[in-house]
Amino acid sequence: MRFLLPFLLLILAAPASAQQYRIVASYPHDSAAYTEGLFYLGGSLYESTGKEGQSEIREVRLEDGKILRRVSLPPQYFGEGIVPWKGEIFSITWQHGLGFRWGLRDFRPKSSFRYRGEGWGMTQDGKHIIMSDGTPELRLIDPADFREVGRIRVVDQGRAVSRLNELEYVKGEIWANVWLTPRIVRIDPATGEVKGWIDLSALVEAQGQEDTDSVLNGIAYDSEQDRLFVTGKNWRHLYEIDVAD
Repeated sequence: MRFLLPFLLLILAAPASAQQYRIVASYPHDSAAYTEGLFYLGGSLYESTGKEGQSEIREVRLEDGKILRRVSLPPQYFGEGIVPWKGEIFSITWQHGLGFRWGLRDFRPKSSFRYRGEGWGMTQDGKHIIMSDGTPELRLIDPADFREVGRIRVVDQGRAVSRLNELEYVKGEIWANVWLTPRIVRIDPATGEVKGWIDLSALVEAQGQEDTDSVLNGIAYDSEQDRLFVTGKNWRHLYEIDVAD
C-alpha cells in the first residue's frame, strides 16, 4: 500500500506496555499476495490484494492457503480493505474514492459507491461499517448507502495515532495495523482511546523480507472459535496467535 516513506517514519515511540502473545499455528500464505484486507467467515479466509493491475478479492482455504475463488478489480484500481455485510462483500480502493459491492457466495459485482478521500481498511460492528483512511480518525459508515454518520478519533494518552490501516472488530474493540510499524493497536470504539498495543516485531523479522514495503498487514478474527489470525504483504505465512489479556 502507498509508496514507502523514508525509513525514519518507522521509528515511533514504542509503547511501554506492549502485550505478550504466542504463536498457536502457522499456515501457508501466497507470497504474491499484497495483502490489504482480511477477514474470516464461515470456515474461510477472505483476502483483498493491492497494486494496480494486481488487485483481487479471494476466498482462501486456511489450512493450505489454496485460493478457492477470486475476482479481479478493474486494472486501474488499487484495491484496499474489505468487509462482509449481509451476504455481500464491500471493497474500497485507495485513491479513486470508489468502492464495490460483491456477492459473498459468488463474487458477482452488484453495485458501486463513492466516498471522499482515501480508502485504507474496513471492519464492522454489526451496525456500522468502520473505515480507515490513514488519518487518526475512523469513519462510521451507514452500509445502506455508504454515507458517513460519525467519526472516532484515536488517541493514546492524548496523542493522535495516525496511519491506521487494516481493521478488525475483536470482542468489542477495534484492532488496527499501524502502517510502517510491526504493531497492532487496540481501540475502544466508544471513546477512541487506545487500550493496548501488540508488538509483532519477531514475526516481521522472521519473514526475512528485503522488500521494506512487505509490512505487517492483515488481521482476521474467527468469532465462533475465538481464533485470531495475522499476516503481512507478500508474507509466506499466516499466523494464528493468542494474545495475553
